[in-house]
Amino acid sequence: MAIKKVMGTETEYGIFIRNSYDLDLISQCILVVNSYRPEQLCKLLWDYDLENPLVDARGFKVEGVVDTPSQKDNMALNKVLPNGARYYVDHAHPEYSTPECTNPRDVVIYEKAGEKILMISRHNANSILPRDQQILIYKNNSDQKGNSYGSHENYLMSRDTPFQRIKEKLIPFLVTRQIYAGSGKVGSENNTDEVDYQISQRADFFETDVGLDTMVKRPIINTRDEPHADREKYRRLHVIVGDSNMSEYTIYLKLGVTAIVLKMIEDDFIKKEPSLKDPVRALKDISRDPSCKLKVPLEDGRSLTAIEIQKIYLELAHSYFQGRALDPIEKDILDKWEYVLKELEYDPMQLDRHIDWIIKRHLITSYMSKKGCSWKDPRVLMIDLQYHDIREDKGLFYLLQKEGKVERIVREEEIIHAIDNPPQDTRAYFRGMCIKKYKNEVFGVNWDSISFNIGEQSIKRILMAEPLKGTKSHVYELIENSATARDLVNYLSS
Repeated sequence: MAIKKVMGTETEYGIFIRNSYDLDLISQCILVVNSYRPEQLCKLLWDYDLENPLVDARGFKVEGVVDTPSQKDNMALNKVLPNGARYYVDHAHPEYSTPECTNPRDVVIYEKAGEKILMISRHNANSILPRDQQILIYKNNSDQKGNSYGSHENYLMSRDTPFQRIKEKLIPFLVTRQIYAGSGKVGSENNTDEVDYQISQRADFFETDVGLDTMVKRPIINTRDEPHADREKYRRLHVIVGDSNMSEYTIYLKLGVTAIVLKMIEDDFIKKEPSLKDPVRALKDISRDPSCKLKVPLEDGRSLTAIEIQKIYLELAHSYFQGRALDPIEKDILDKWEYVLKELEYDPMQLDRHIDWIIKRHLITSYMSKKGCSWKDPRVLMIDLQYHDIREDKGLFYLLQKEGKVERIVREEEIIHAIDNPPQDTRAYFRGMCIKKYKNEVFGVNWDSISFNIGEQSIKRILMAEPLKGTKSHVYELIENSATARDLVNYLSS
């Protein structure tokens, strides 16, 4: 039986410094990350000892050297927050990884909390820059100069599920889900065919079906085998073929539907998937068809639209849940999945309150009609960019939200609460509460461990190999009754 789908997202933000001639973006990213409530941040290390990004899920290890930063750089680059999230510098981008969540609604809450954390960081960083300079931050996926940065998803799966099965059953789904998960993009990049507007920001940058890399020859299925949990029991499926989304509805649907499909794969319920003849070509072609009517060739000789392929998975999901427990969020996801596919088939523009690429397209075409300009107009490119501006008083998505023109999934007060408080039903609760209560004694953190410096010769590491342990119900009283980290470690060691 499929295991509980613990999930989360990692978002690399685009950064631009107005009126700055210093091209050292890494330093500016370090400034942003370290400007977030510096009086509350722990001075700790990110524990790289338990990580190895060169292990491949296909059963081998790629040759290479994994560079780890010095202790000083480590502390500057990495922060772990009281809500259980990781906030850090990844190459030339500030990146926010949500804490582990058990459902897509919580992912929406914590991803949106991440946007507010970036806004606080940006405000604080700008206060110490020269008056004519300003940091701008965008939740998008490319700089329109050929550089792309990611929005990744992570899903806990059983180690017993063969990776080949995951690859075969998941590729057609991931290639076609962009019709409701894409963020929309004006133009093209990476030497791909020209187009006025496309569904996905990332489709131009994928070049192969399966692989380990995330920056060169990007694969539809990433094979990194870093479970951040008990390796004998779990694998972490690292999904990199997705856009950064502004719409809560889009984030919710993307994570929720993918989790359902992965449950079906784990239970070996999908016996015959609609295998694509050329998945990479199909990814790009579907992205270039906002009508969603393009048929892509399958290996069996048929041709189907992305909607038709998604309907196959939807029908399988309905059959899968006959006789199985269906929680309220899964039911809501199925209903929304069905609704969105129906509207896409009738007229995609009917979803201009729900789905990012359609919201943005409606915004741009309305402007073009009013101003009489073309897709090549620089103002159109600026609208594309401004849609992803995280400033709530300037970003076009947030202006639409303020006017009630986009659908919401969660309440604003839930997002505010999530800035400083971890989820209660995963190990993120233990991590976040330890950061809150024992921040001066925390030495190092990883997703599956936390280490304390309690004045003894050796650092005391607590392993957290089970993502569904360390929850509030498990450890609330323990933390309440442990005045110091030493008390906590002594109790856990007894």
